[in-house]
Amino acid sequence: MQFERLVALRYLKAKRREKFISLISFISIAGVAVGVMALLVVIGVMTGFDQDLKRKILSVNAHVILIKPGYSIVDYDALVKKVEAVPGVASAKPFIYTQVMFSGPNNISGGVIRGLDLASIHQGGPAAIEVRDGSFTTLDKVQPGELPSVAVGNELAKNIGVRVGSQIKIISPLGTLTPMGRIPRVKNFQVGAIFHSGMFEFDNTLVYASIPQVQEYLGLGDKVTGLEIRVDDIYAADTVAAAVQTALGPGYQTRDWMRMNRSLFAALKLEKIAMFIILTLIVLVAAFNITSTLIMLVMEKHKDIAILKSLGATRRSIMKIFILEGLIIGAIGTVLGLGLGYLLTAMLKKYEFIKLPSDVYYISTLPVKVESLDVALIAGATMLISFLATIYPSWQASRLDPVEAIRFG
Repeated sequence: MQFERLVALRYLKAKRREKFISLISFISIAGVAVGVMALLVVIGVMTGFDQDLKRKILSVNAHVILIKPGYSIVDYDALVKKVEAVPGVASAKPFIYTQVMFSGPNNISGGVIRGLDLASIHQGGPAAIEVRDGSFTTLDKVQPGELPSVAVGNELAKNIGVRVGSQIKIISPLGTLTPMGRIPRVKNFQVGAIFHSGMFEFDNTLVYASIPQVQEYLGLGDKVTGLEIRVDDIYAADTVAAAVQTALGPGYQTRDWMRMNRSLFAALKLEKIAMFIILTLIVLVAAFNITSTLIMLVMEKHKDIAILKSLGATRRSIMKIFILEGLIIGAIGTVLGLGLGYLLTAMLKKYEFIKLPSDVYYISTLPVKVESLDVALIAGATMLISFLATIYPSWQASRLDPVEAIRFG
């Protein structure tokens, strides 16, 4: 193998009359490098977007929710202790979730009101949510003669025309049943905070209030909708959800965040695979350059090949020489491409020179995340394509008849 490697490296250095072959080799390396760089940057952006989307979804939604279909949960303090005893569960908190309508000075909009436990309120609201104005702590402070406070998504606040200190009317269609029919529940609240989650669906439909205030407003007594469960490993949420359901027995139902958003993340994964396949075509085009380079090199070196065979080199050795030649070109291109790709992704992270309209995409710049598995797949696919590109010219070189080559050379 040492002999074949030395000859392959020697052939990379062109003589004066072989400058054209050297130029083709350089173009082949550049083509592979550009393909690898494009793959790394695009896959890095898609991975970053996927992780940013997961973070925003989990900023509002729990890792696992526990409900009792058709019923509200009453003795939730004892249920919380049972759930938190399940391995893998970090915490469990009660919540209330119901569809309502919001009325402000400028508009009426549908959405949901979500009851938060007092511990989350005292911590300033859900951890990943950005509070734009006011404070979540006002949701637990109801002074005599004052209206109870709620926290409103920034898009909803803009839509119905409210700000911190404004009054908002919340209307529930599940009102009181009377002989005249069902009368909607209507109650005035005060906006105590305006938040931003980064997801338009949440920011335009979601309002937070304390669980006691929502219970009083809906006439639930001491009932809640279910429990929000946070787990130690978000990617093991389905396993933990199954364990919780087994521990509690029949009558309860669990749903993990992956199951609730399955179609969305399946579409993102399919798109990432499709982009990987499409951009691999750039590397495939560069591989044709490697094939043409080796074919021209075989034609140029046919006399050298004949001499090597005359000195005892086997067909296998000749094949190895040209396979190594192509792999060296592919390896140099791959290393350069990965280096350029890492440089470009680092610049995207640091300088954020590609700006996006935040009112359309709800991200101001491209999120980038390069994972080692993606890098390994890109490098592996590139080297495999480079190897396949060397097979035909190497096989042709190994079949060269030394007598004919010397006679007509």
